[in-house]
Amino acid sequence: MALTTKLRASLEATQTGPNDFGGTFTPLMSASADLSDGTGADQADILWIDERTVATGANDDIDLNGVLTNAFGQSIAMLEIASIFIINAPRSGVANTTNLTVGVGTNPVVGYLGGTTPTLGPIRPGNWVLMGGGHASGLAPVTAATGDILRVANSAGASATYQIAVVGRSA
Repeated sequence: MALTTKLRASLEATQTGPNDFGGTFTPLMSASADLSDGTGADQADILWIDERTVATGANDDIDLNGVLTNAFGQSIAMLEIASIFIINAPRSGVANTTNLTVGVGTNPVVGYLGGTTPTLGPIRPGNWVLMGGGHASGLAPVTAATGDILRVANSAGASATYQIAVVGRSA
């Protein structure tokens, strides 16, 4: 099965106010990556995407090497993360009321985070995070049994349903 991936992030704004050059400032900042099928730079061959629920005050530990299946029921064994996209909201239904944090745990994937106990967050309800690109070494290596768990932790107060996509490489 071939995989092509288009990553897009952009910020476009218009700010008005008095100044000597017309009073309008319209910056545009964007980044993109088009990944073709494969395991090298600007490539990816694994997609895992899901909507998951994590209980109040609990962790959702996602094993990226050998436990998950793709949309067609095939087992995936990711060895490198190219992109992660997390939305702290369900696709439809009642909005979340708790924050999510990504990182730490037992045998964590940490290459995209720094420090000795790295985390990303809090990701507040309705907010989202997209990290990725086409770099040859990706965001982080995934090492079976020692660095293959992506933890999504929920703060206390209520269950949270979130969306997650991980694009990666098998070699």
